[in-house]
Amino acid sequence: MSKTATLIIDGTSYEFPIVEGTENELAIDIKSLRADTGGVTTIDPGFKNTGSCESAITFLNGEEGILRYRGYAIEELAEKADFLEVAYLLIFGELPSAEKLLKFHNDIRAQSRVDEDVKKILDGFPKSAHPMGVLSSLTSALVAFNPSSVNVDSEEEMYNAIVRILGKFPVLTAWTYRKRAGLPLDYGDASLGYVDNFLKMMFKHPNDEYKSNEVVVDALDKLLILHADHEQNCSTSTVRIVGSSHAGLFVSISAGIAALWGPLHGGANQAVIEMLEAIKDDDGDTKKYMAKAKDKSDPFRLMGFGHRVYKNFDPRARIIKKAADEVLADLGVEDPVLDIAKGLEKEALEDPYFVDRKLYPNVDFYSGIIYRAMGIPVEMFTPMFALGRLPGWIAQWREMRLRKEPIGRPRQVYIGENLRKFKDIENR
Repeated sequence: MSKTATLIIDGTSYEFPIVEGTENELAIDIKSLRADTGGVTTIDPGFKNTGSCESAITFLNGEEGILRYRGYAIEELAEKADFLEVAYLLIFGELPSAEKLLKFHNDIRAQSRVDEDVKKILDGFPKSAHPMGVLSSLTSALVAFNPSSVNVDSEEEMYNAIVRILGKFPVLTAWTYRKRAGLPLDYGDASLGYVDNFLKMMFKHPNDEYKSNEVVVDALDKLLILHADHEQNCSTSTVRIVGSSHAGLFVSISAGIAALWGPLHGGANQAVIEMLEAIKDDDGDTKKYMAKAKDKSDPFRLMGFGHRVYKNFDPRARIIKKAADEVLADLGVEDPVLDIAKGLEKEALEDPYFVDRKLYPNVDFYSGIIYRAMGIPVEMFTPMFALGRLPGWIAQWREMRLRKEPIGRPRQVYIGENLRKFKDIENR
């Protein structure tokens, strides 16, 4: 027997079906609410209790610290798969065979060349321009060089659009950094893996030979996997709602980049380093700042601890902590800011106040440490997040289009003035 929910308004009862997900999540299907009730809607600022879609991509249970892509535990994927395998899984629903993965990588490589005219657009930005604004603009500009719309009913056209953006996006991200750093643009090396090639495009200096670092490549590979998708967050919802107007893949992703730019979303790992810098400038006394964090009357907030979704622990943090330790040990970086980070981590993991409230270091805390150790400037942290999130955005856009979801059109409750009579200007 199917489950239903009853809503009573002014004594009149209305029944609505309950949808059950494969992980036993329950949701009241209210799509007929307004029509059935003669105009009643719901209000849910931030959509914290509203499901905008049904999706088969990512399952997240914040209370139990569970994150799965297409049914696979994030812990197993981070340990056994590489970033392109996970990208393929997210986008197409299954892990690729060796043959399919090789073709996928080769097709991405073939699409990694960026039109020379894109350099002219990049040249138009001052060095001071924020990398996220530049990256969003360059991604949107790809539409001008690929003007034909994608026929979503054509598997070939959809695939070509996907490998095109996966090929070009790392180039645009690296170029965004090199423009700001005053370095010549680099096209990479087709013989390298996806992540290793990206690092070469970022860091190779014209007078030096690029040398791969397996520990750094592995850490970044894991970080990108951990950031690849996270259900219907702000940027992902933006990609889906922009795409619901049948806007193309590139421009929808450009909108997602803009949404990710906000400090409440993609800027969290940047906020961690800025906090650590502030502690360093104040004599580096971690105990003082732990005390401030526990003082409810103090406006100071400990960035990178706890999570608004994960109420127990962030499963991604457990994975990336090991990688952070390996990177710091391998690179032998001497940095007082990173020393402060390790001090805060130790105290938070041992202090009953933080342990009891489950305020453990989250993925943003460790990703900020890794990026800092790698020499990535703080303003590039969010573009690195975008690079990782790219497969998830693609998967969500593709799913939304293939499911032929309607255009997004939230309702509102009007709280403005009632009908007023127009006053002539001399009477105002």
